[in-house]
Amino acid sequence: MEISRKTMEVATAVLTGSVGALICYGSTENGIGWGPGGPEPGYFPFGIGCLILIGSLATLVQTFWKHAGAHPAGGHSAGAGAGAVPEEPFIDGTRLRLLVAFVLPIVAMTALSAWLGLYIGMGLYIFYTMRVSAGFRTLTSLAAALLVIAVNFVVFEKLFMVPLLKGPILEYFGIY
Repeated sequence: MEISRKTMEVATAVLTGSVGALICYGSTENGIGWGPGGPEPGYFPFGIGCLILIGSLATLVQTFWKHAGAHPAGGHSAGAGAGAVPEEPFIDGTRLRLLVAFVLPIVAMTALSAWLGLYIGMGLYIFYTMRVSAGFRTLTSLAAALLVIAVNFVVFEKLFMVPLLKGPILEYFGIY
């Protein structure tokens, strides 16, 4: 399976354009004009949504322009479609599998963190990526995971005094 660069550029432009349109729509519910006290609450977000829409439209135009009638260095096309630039691949099957192998553990960490707490999810993620993906020894992976948990706990809980999601396991041990 191979995904072309043009396909990804169009998909990204449509996705960001949809976000921009959603921001603009949501802003209209709060008012986008100028009231007696100054700008209404939706004024600034509406402008940002419009900028996102304009950027997305520019990306679409640029993508279609680049792939529509480009000719090779000679500048002459001998037949139908002979002058079109071949689509360069965005990602092929092998790289897609590597990407999925990278992204799935992150998704799993996010799901586990919501259920077991951020520190446990983070530790399991570090352990998994070091042990399974990178091939480190079990003891080294475990030590690194515990060190990451400890450093993050000290930085966030003690220094910044920002409590992160602990989950049932740390609460069981009295760590709040």
